[in-house]
Amino acid sequence: MSRLTFPKYQPGDRVRVSSKPAKGHSRTPRYVQGMPGVIRKLHGSFRNPESLAYGGSGTPRQPLYLVEFEQSELWALYQGAAVDKLWIDLYQHWLEPLED
Repeated sequence: MSRLTFPKYQPGDRVRVSSKPAKGHSRTPRYVQGMPGVIRKLHGSFRNPESLAYGGSGTPRQPLYLVEFEQSELWALYQGAAVDKLWIDLYQHWLEPLED
């Protein structure tokens, strides 16, 4: 049985994506690193693909969240509608609580 990291966040929680340097393979796009978002859904816990990419066990299993971002906050020159959103699945170890 693999180890498990318990979920820290609930739908509606505000988070910031870490901008820490990644060691090797990263499943977190650079354009969301450092950006604020909102948790919309917990998908469950899965083996960590950043570890699996190098032959690791992927443990402890990491919670995977659907995180919503405002397009206008991601792209400085964004000219779309103010209500446009982007949703990305991100693992918990890349998320930090966002202080209001």
